[in-house]
Amino acid sequence: MTKSAVSEAVATDAETPAVSCDDLVKSFGRVEAVRGVRFAVRPGETVAVLGPNGAGKSTTVHMMLGLFPPDAGSIELFGMPPEKAVRAGRVGAMLQEGQLVPRVTVGELVGFVAGTYGSQAPAVSHTLELAQIADLAGRRVDKLSGGQMQRVRFALALAGGARLVVLDEPTAALDVESRRQLWKAMRDYAEKGNTVVFTTHYLEEADDNADRIIVIAKGKVIADGPAEEIKKAAGGRTVAFRHEDQDLDRLAGLPGVNEVRVLHGRVVLTTTDSDATVAALAGAGVPMRDLEVAGADLEDAFVALTSASAEGGAGR
Repeated sequence: MTKSAVSEAVATDAETPAVSCDDLVKSFGRVEAVRGVRFAVRPGETVAVLGPNGAGKSTTVHMMLGLFPPDAGSIELFGMPPEKAVRAGRVGAMLQEGQLVPRVTVGELVGFVAGTYGSQAPAVSHTLELAQIADLAGRRVDKLSGGQMQRVRFALALAGGARLVVLDEPTAALDVESRRQLWKAMRDYAEKGNTVVFTTHYLEEADDNADRIIVIAKGKVIADGPAEEIKKAAGGRTVAFRHEDQDLDRLAGLPGVNEVRVLHGRVVLTTTDSDATVAALAGAGVPMRDLEVAGADLEDAFVALTSASAEGGAGR
């Protein structure tokens, strides 16, 4: 192959989506778990898939990995069927189910999994360093803490030289420090140009680590974009001040205000135009102690989006 042909092949590979889901549908009996999910993930992106329990997140992840065949629609990873991409070592996964093999060392376990991929697998020492567990290589798996076990699972996902890792609730039940250590390893992996797709119930993890957020509810994608866009579109901004027996009905009629709440002795106004709301408060002579104007957080946006989603069958 000529130098120009090699360059063209590399460019083409870079342009091929790491994940391409097109109108995925999956039912379990009468339960329609996934109803036309469509999205693509570019190589090098870190994408969070969010949704309430039963939204269809896990079913979508299982179809991405070739564990469930879709009833309709198609899915490709790096331009190939999921099963082929997994066998080729392009894709690794951390799922909620499954136990690690006990009474072996971390190095032995990662080496065994790497061996199933043949010569294409990177050196075990490289995988351990990438997952930031080189210091655990000689430790027995059944002597590890919960956080250490999750980092070993992350190493197993990388053992074949994966360019994409799919993580289903990777930090569930971990303490704060263990979550931080695992996310540091995943961020370092992503910074090397790799792709990460993860589901989580910790919305701050999605806000802090994802380039993009996909929200699924009732088996459909209801939002897709950077966290800031989702928060702006769904949550607006809030104007909060110390509550002093305010006429809440009057506040509800101020410019931009679409919701009035009282939380912990403070009036919280959700507004589409915080400048107009504050100006109207001042013009009306409303006493405002400890005034605070802030953007809605991801939790506010998530609740607003999922609460407003269309009625339909539950997912999984």
